Amino acid sequence: MENTPKVILENITKKYRLYEKGSSRIKDALFPLRKANARDFTALKDINLTAHKGEVIGLVGRNGSGKSTLLKIIAGISAPSSGKVTVNGDIVPLLGLGTGFNQELTGEQNLYYYLVLLGYNKQEIKEIINETTEFVELGRFIKQPLKTYSKGMGTRLSLAVKMFIDPDILLVDEALSGGDDYFKAKSIEKMKELFNSERTIFYVSHSAKNVLDLCNRAILLEDGKICADGKPEEIMALYKKQVEDRRERKRKKIERKKQKNISGSK
Repeated sequence: MENTPKVILENITKKYRLYEKGSSRIKDALFPLRKANARDFTALKDINLTAHKGEVIGLVGRNGSGKSTLLKIIAGISAPSSGKVTVNGDIVPLLGLGTGFNQELTGEQNLYYYLVLLGYNKQEIKEIINETTEFVELGRFIKQPLKTYSKGMGTRLSLAVKMFIDPDILLVDEALSGGDDYFKAKSIEKMKELFNSERTIFYVSHSAKNVLDLCNRAILLEDGKICADGKPEEIMALYKKQVEDRRERKRKKIERKKQKNISGSK
């Protein structure tokens, strides 16, 4: 049905075990009944979220708030500790640029095998590779091993191919931060086309401008929880206030410490 949600998250919680030493992790795996030097970290806490076709959702919040973890759970890369994930449609996660590419293969070969794994047929693969090659403007390097690429070139290739894939659901994690200013501007224009194509898109970004330009809904995460969900203008204003309040608290803390040091030296 047309109105069927594309993504439904029900009571999603994600916990990790943090170890003081790498050896503690091994001991914990070998001797699960033995008390290890570890503590639980909850990255996501009781997340409930429904996304429909055509929604472009900006996920915002400071580093460590749970944005990337949430995308990985939607993509199926990471399993929740508890809760239920329902996805109706094909997903392409644009996460970790360059992930899965083989440094020994050429750029063209990497594109081919990546698309084969996604299930595209030969004609579709040919068309996507042609579009990607033209867009990324790597010239003769497209037929050279990836290990000869600069970091920026590899980023451009990884980002470009995913722009020409046609998924129902697209997950984007700070992808537009890669490449030079020319390629960033070109990528943003291409992203605008994708974001206006009735797909369901989750977009993680620290750029207020990109969220306001590209998204029709925004969600603010704080300490693994959804603390606000609404129009991008409202959410970004709230996020800006949170950042300013945090800076002010930090400034006051530093000032108090200085005053204490001054008083103690007298």
